[in-house]
Amino acid sequence: QAHLVESGGGLVQSGGSLRLSCAASGRTLNYDAIGWFRQAPGKERERISCISLWDGSTYFSDSVKGRTTISTDDDKRTVYLELNSLESEDTAVYYCVAGTITSCVRAVKDALNWGQGTQVTVSS
Repeated sequence: QAHLVESGGGLVQSGGSLRLSCAASGRTLNYDAIGWFRQAPGKERERISCISLWDGSTYFSDSVKGRTTISTDDDKRTVYLELNSLESEDTAVYYCVAGTITSCVRAVKDALNWGQGTQVTVSS
């Protein structure tokens, strides 16, 4: 399995920006996409973005579209998620996942490898 470590979470003011990182190691040959989910208190885990490591295609949920970018390093072992115009509704634990692009886009949670998560708190 791939080992995923998220970083970059923290406290940010409303309207601010944050960049999350996901470093992948271990058995990385079995996946072709990395993505991000988040889970706010009392809510279900939500897929917010995926990137194909094959062709760079990106996918975003409506809740973050237009204010979020996802990108990779040249070695495709680190993925970045940049969140802009943050709102209190963005407060959540953010998880990095690895799997097939289909599993990520369709949010097939059981088919994905998960990181431990990083907390993002947006203060109003």
